[in-house]
Amino acid sequence: MKALVIQDINATRLVEVPDVQPAAGEVLIGVRHVGLCGSDLNTFKGLNPLVQLPRIPGHEIGGEILALGAGVPEGLRVGQRATVMPYTNCGRCSSCRKGRLNACRYNKTLGVQQDGGLKDCIAVPHEKVIVVETLAPRHLALIEPLSVGFHAVERGRVAAGDKVLVLGCGMIGVGALLGALAKGAEVTVLDVSAEKLALAKDLGAAHGIDPTREDAAERVKALTGDDGYDVVIEAVGVPQTFTQAVDFACFAGRVVYIGYCKQPVSYQTQLFNLKELDIHGSRNATLADFQAVIRCLEGMGDRADALITRMIPFDEADTALPFWDANRATSLKIMIERT
Repeated sequence: MKALVIQDINATRLVEVPDVQPAAGEVLIGVRHVGLCGSDLNTFKGLNPLVQLPRIPGHEIGGEILALGAGVPEGLRVGQRATVMPYTNCGRCSSCRKGRLNACRYNKTLGVQQDGGLKDCIAVPHEKVIVVETLAPRHLALIEPLSVGFHAVERGRVAAGDKVLVLGCGMIGVGALLGALAKGAEVTVLDVSAEKLALAKDLGAAHGIDPTREDAAERVKALTGDDGYDVVIEAVGVPQTFTQAVDFACFAGRVVYIGYCKQPVSYQTQLFNLKELDIHGSRNATLADFQAVIRCLEGMGDRADALITRMIPFDEADTALPFWDANRATSLKIMIERT
């Protein structure tokens, strides 16, 4: 079967790889759609420290069940449409013992620490398969990235009436926007892309801030009556947004970091104490987050197509990451489609 391989920095290629069959307890998924994630782009650029090359990317997967291994429970059937939870969990580390499987110390995400789904089919443990027959096939590959933003909303305990600021309007930030709106919050989005800010407004954001065109701190003061935001969700991963998250949070506010920064970050740490902030990390997503996103996408219907910037045929998949790299400012989700 064919697979897309990131062979070296800035080098991808479609290659033949061995066919797979489901082992006991596994499900064989025929991959129909794969969304490309920022981690895939970082791998392509040589900036992902978690990846060893060569690597088959792709953990945002939509497809259909082709075969079942021995011992797969009832309820999963050949022909069902499904998405995949792409994370592993050891069951033994402190996170797993606390039931927070998404933060497993030894997690190996598809396409990152192990080969991913950008190939004709993939065998995965049955407990990682989520049947979704209420959405268009192309929308199945939107579930995982949006769920990461939804998880950050849960970490921030967003509630109706909260004022929420989302820093970054990539796909993860859009997930945080949609998740916060579903909670009944008023959401402001900060991003340097006019196109992404316009999309955020179309999706329901109350306000957009472009820090290249206005003083972000002054706009935050104006929009919040100088209070700051109840919850700030960081979805960029650069030093400036890490510190902005603390600066723009209100007293007794909450800060949630989804992005991670490769450079050192310098803080005015007195704000941690003076504001008595709750500061949380947010990693991956849970089954409940996936289910919440599925409900959200069911409500959006075809409007979810606005989240897909470009659909690329599988036979041209080797052009996808170079295209995204050249069009970062205007690209939200690049998706590979196998017909």
